[in-house]
Amino acid sequence: MNFKIIKDTIQLLEKFDSENTKESYSNDIDGFKHWIYDKEVSRIQSVNDEPVWEGKENGRTPESVISTLLVHLNRYAKTYSKSAISDSEFNTQEEFIYLINLKASGTMTKMELIKKNIQDKSTGILIINRLIKQGWVEQTNSPTDKRTKVLKITEKGLYTLELQMDKIRNATNIVTGNLNYQEKIELIKILDKLDKFHHPIFSRNIESQKLLDTVYKDYFLGKDKL
Repeated sequence: MNFKIIKDTIQLLEKFDSENTKESYSNDIDGFKHWIYDKEVSRIQSVNDEPVWEGKENGRTPESVISTLLVHLNRYAKTYSKSAISDSEFNTQEEFIYLINLKASGTMTKMELIKKNIQDKSTGILIINRLIKQGWVEQTNSPTDKRTKVLKITEKGLYTLELQMDKIRNATNIVTGNLNYQEKIELIKILDKLDKFHHPIFSRNIESQKLLDTVYKDYFLGKDKL
């Protein structure tokens, strides 16, 4: 007797039971067969819909393509952002992004603001110091803890930001390109899933020399990719 087939069948039945919580299929052998059929049709359609990318025939992986496309999109976004601030007092897109975060989220410490923007401490401090020097941000005592300093956007900062907001919004709209509303929502879900994977890793502040080995060992070695 082939016990592997029995084991695989039991696992498939368990999956059917866990996925059929809304009872879309009858809880009997006929429902189980229909569920398997629909799964196979969906799998075949997914394969047929798979896109073609450069280098695919030579073994280039989906992971390689995704990584490259994310790099490209980041560069496109920076180009549009640079244009949006070309006639302003801003030097970099990070400066207005810091101000937008302070406007939206209210006061926060330097490190809270830096972490919110996913940057290293030294780079973040340089940006914050320029914002303070320009008079766009002020540093005050925390209302809840006088030993802690917090940052707050100033009226001058709000005014400077508002002068560029129309162009910044235009740049944001251009970045999403020709995606329709549903595609934007799907992209948000996918990018949010990736962000939730990477943010805890980033927060660990792993040394650059150990980063790849540590992440691969903790999240991929001996496991299915998430």
